[in-house]
Amino acid sequence: MKRLLPAALLLSTLAATAAAQPSDAFPRFDVPGEEAATAKLRDLFWLHRDGFTNCTLWDAWLPHGTLWAATEAAGAKHAREYYRDVFLSRRIDDEGYVAMQQHRGLAHSDGWPFPTFQQAGGVGWYFSTAGEAYLMDYFPTKALTSLDGWELRGATVEGFDPVLGLKLRIDADEASLATPAFACKTLVAPYIRPEWGATGLPADAKASIAWLLQGESDWKPGRAVAMAHPPATGAQAFANVPVHRDPGYDGTLTRVKLRLDGAKGASVTLKSIITAIDTRHPITNINFVRGSSEFFNWTGDVPFLKANVARMRGAMRYALKEFGIEEHHLVRVPWVGHSGRSGLTFGPKGEKTLIHGEGVGNNYWDLLPFGGDDGLATIYLYDALRLLAGLEATVVDHPEWAIPADGASAADSLRTLADAVKAKFDATFWLPEAGRFAGWRDRDGKLHDYGFVFVNTEAIAYGIATDERAKAVYDWLDGRRVVDGDTSQGEDIYHWRFGPRSTTRRNVETYTWVWSNPEGIPWGGQVQDGGAVLGFSYFDVLSRLKVHGPDDAWAKLRTIAEWFGEVQSEGGYRAYYAKPGRGTLQGGGPAGGLGMDQEFMESILVPQAMLYGFLGVQPRGDGLKIDPKLPSNWPSLAVSGVHAQGHVLDLKATADAIEVHVRSTDGSPLTLDLPAAFAPGGSPAKVTPRAGATLRFPKAGR
Repeated sequence: MKRLLPAALLLSTLAATAAAQPSDAFPRFDVPGEEAATAKLRDLFWLHRDGFTNCTLWDAWLPHGTLWAATEAAGAKHAREYYRDVFLSRRIDDEGYVAMQQHRGLAHSDGWPFPTFQQAGGVGWYFSTAGEAYLMDYFPTKALTSLDGWELRGATVEGFDPVLGLKLRIDADEASLATPAFACKTLVAPYIRPEWGATGLPADAKASIAWLLQGESDWKPGRAVAMAHPPATGAQAFANVPVHRDPGYDGTLTRVKLRLDGAKGASVTLKSIITAIDTRHPITNINFVRGSSEFFNWTGDVPFLKANVARMRGAMRYALKEFGIEEHHLVRVPWVGHSGRSGLTFGPKGEKTLIHGEGVGNNYWDLLPFGGDDGLATIYLYDALRLLAGLEATVVDHPEWAIPADGASAADSLRTLADAVKAKFDATFWLPEAGRFAGWRDRDGKLHDYGFVFVNTEAIAYGIATDERAKAVYDWLDGRRVVDGDTSQGEDIYHWRFGPRSTTRRNVETYTWVWSNPEGIPWGGQVQDGGAVLGFSYFDVLSRLKVHGPDDAWAKLRTIAEWFGEVQSEGGYRAYYAKPGRGTLQGGGPAGGLGMDQEFMESILVPQAMLYGFLGVQPRGDGLKIDPKLPSNWPSLAVSGVHAQGHVLDLKATADAIEVHVRSTDGSPLTLDLPAAFAPGGSPAKVTPRAGATLRFPKAGR
């Protein structure tokens, strides 16, 4: 499914594509004897260096690839300033849900932009279409300039503004605006979403949404759901009104009424009002914690942490409560349309029925009905719990930061919960016969398995998979074990060369209802059905490093580098894949089988394997952990331009020593956590770097 690119992001993507050669200041990966391959990885990094976005979906991936890279004299200043603002300004609603912030959509305003109300069979009215690029691109709409068919009480129409829409003056203590009659199932209208503004609204005024169901002619007294006031400035804001929480909200919706009580004298604007699918993702709170934690770990920005730590803790508390984590020890999504069931059903003769409102997406893989008991969200939760535990422990270790601890045993409690989540993940999602993890379990208890390679490699990379399970997964991916019923087996799993297929079993029946004709696209012609995404090859490399060691991981990364060099020699992704038989690219247009440019910003992840994988770097709020894992034929690995907290460093590892060269420093201490063999005096060690100095840690006995 197409994701609309914000203009700034599109420009940065095009700029990155046009700039062929890395600048001299850009970080380097140096391995004697592997200069050609490492140069290509650097070129790949350079090509995707500018994929910044404030969309929560990428919080755990893009900061991972940008916060450390000293791309200028000031180090990683640009990336740090950008993501500092992103995390501090990330919208969190009154209940604690962290907004997605992709672009203006046609569903829950804090969720994913689709499925839209038009796709759901819902309804919507626009009094202004200004700034509605997504609407006008896909569902061209003429703004209303009258209230024909509407019912207005206690208010006067003052006009129709091309930007703000309908303008009303509230004349009575009880005012309301009711829509024309319509009919749509409540399943596709769990939320009513007005976008409105007001000035002169008394503080004690009450706003609410009421409704009629099929067979009702009179508005029921007291049956309404309250909604928050818009900003007092008159600026317009969305309200996502959860009408589905009313126990009687079931059947066919026929009218909606916006009601204002105690608002006499106020001026109100209404841009639009629509029925809205609940397109929130259960991973946003989790990703916000992950991204914010990584930001602090790389920057050591204590003022940032002071300003954001309560938001991070609150985001985690919301996730723990909303998804029943402390009870279920996995992410159980309770939202309407997120049952994990398919939006497509089939009769005894194969006749297809679309279940509008069912199978709503939950993550990056937005056509697949993850949900119910969500395996991928549980993987991300596990990572977030461990990151937050590490952060809480660091806060306790640094009382001079004057950041109140979240309880004396917060870190221990989070780690204990993470351990329970790991055990439950294995018990719930492991498929003994297939030897791999399922993607999710729906509310009927059915486990869904299409050979989700990304679920399995991320489970290994993030550490939620046990060593035994990880080995079994790679027996499958490497073709030592064939899974009956899979469309792709053995070597064909790596058909696309740069990485494994996203899935290995053809799926023509389990999607959100919006993706209604999957059989019309051939196997491998859709990213989420046998295609592949370049960025997620990163998790394959990291997982191989864990399972088979550095030689195997480097062989795979080297293959990616060679592929990239071939692609670039023929003019880049678009030119290379324009040739028949090579696959179809997705990006900024129709669906395709391969994702690597435009909205696929996570391509920046692939070269990060050099730093996080082979050099074994893990940032912490007060320093670095360095645990190298070098292939047997590498004399050394050096990564230049690593901006860690207030220091710009060049890092190098050999079999005999770890070296830290200090390019520049702000004078703050640096804590280095090294393997025991390189730290005879004990680890971690606190040092005070000096610009121009090289800190050398020889291996014991060398």
